[in-house]
Amino acid sequence: MARNIGSRYTAHQILGRGSAGTVWLGEGPEGPVAIKLLREDLASDQELVGRFVQERTALLGLGHPHVVAVRDLVVDGTDLALVMDLVRGTDLRTRLDRERRLAPEAAAAIIADVADGLAAAHRAGVVHRDVKPENILLDMEGPLGPGGSHPALLTDFGVAKLIDTPRRTKATKIIGTPDYLAPEIVEGLPPRAAVDIYALATVLYELLAGFTPFGGGHTGAVLRRHVTETVVPLPGIPEELWQLLVQCLAKAPASRLRASELATRLRELLPLLSGIPPLEVDEPDSEAEPPAYDEQQYTPAPEEPRRRGAVPLVPGSAPDSNRDTHTSMRVPAPDELSGGPLGTARAPRAPGRPRPGSARNKSAAVRKRRITLGVAAVALCAAIGVGGWLATSGDDPGAAPEDTRNSAPTAP
Repeated sequence: MARNIGSRYTAHQILGRGSAGTVWLGEGPEGPVAIKLLREDLASDQELVGRFVQERTALLGLGHPHVVAVRDLVVDGTDLALVMDLVRGTDLRTRLDRERRLAPEAAAAIIADVADGLAAAHRAGVVHRDVKPENILLDMEGPLGPGGSHPALLTDFGVAKLIDTPRRTKATKIIGTPDYLAPEIVEGLPPRAAVDIYALATVLYELLAGFTPFGGGHTGAVLRRHVTETVVPLPGIPEELWQLLVQCLAKAPASRLRASELATRLRELLPLLSGIPPLEVDEPDSEAEPPAYDEQQYTPAPEEPRRRGAVPLVPGSAPDSNRDTHTSMRVPAPDELSGGPLGTARAPRAPGRPRPGSARNKSAAVRKRRITLGVAAVALCAAIGVGGWLATSGDDPGAAPEDTRNSAPTAP
């Protein structure tokens, strides 16, 4: 059913739904467009509407071949919408779901495109804050690039920032998708351009491995890994690409590359990556971890499949068709983040044996310590018993003379 969006646009068909709103296929004065219509409760927030209008100039001025351009922002009654270019293609998550992993050359080419778009945004003072495969579109009508990759465009600029009002998030909330959140966001620091680099490097790791470096399990566990654990190496990729990944996944924001540097370095590596097939990497086990949050924190029902991609954040909701998960979350307390010494996230394990540091491995270690202590206790008791017997046996020979000396003399 068609509906008017403002006075210039008509929405004809729903393309996808997300926790922030609904994406429509629409029509405008210059032809087909994509219209992201935000939720009505967001449109009724006067503070958000004010921020929406304030961001208009920055978002409309963000033009780049690898950024989905925002053409217009509409505020009309209960309608709050972003009108964007229509990209004829699919998102990167859909391709990952279909292929699981990409060849390193194609993965590097896609990430280089997105890094170019991020560089333009950062120069304009805009931080995306929610880089993930769902927000990377592949233009199927564009020319094929290295490794047969389609041109990649980054979309949804400004949505996280618009929704992240001080009243909505306060000091105990953060905006984003757990698998791709930089450590400084988890710790409650203001998001700078470096958070986009960390998220984009996470996407590159996922394209190569088929899973994110710190994902899997409960949301609290995912957030903790970002802060306390190091990334698991990927066998089969050139050392130059691995070192690039490690640098962009550094815990310290200042250690990461800038977006323009990342794009340049990736394109320099493309000849080295040519012809390398998708990696054969076993996905680490996802072990159950006790919830770090209160009982209202979302936990998937038993019948729901556990995905390795973005962790769902909307309690009780079905997966979004476009997996748009701009949702407020609670920042973990320091004691929840303290995971001991820096470890390796979801380290690989030998078949049939628990991973180092896993719950199973810890339980086995506890049992081993208990058995050792039990054996030691038995040995100690035995030693005490033998010592006592020897002490008693040693006193018997001297007992008679001592008794004779102390006894009264007998009559002749």
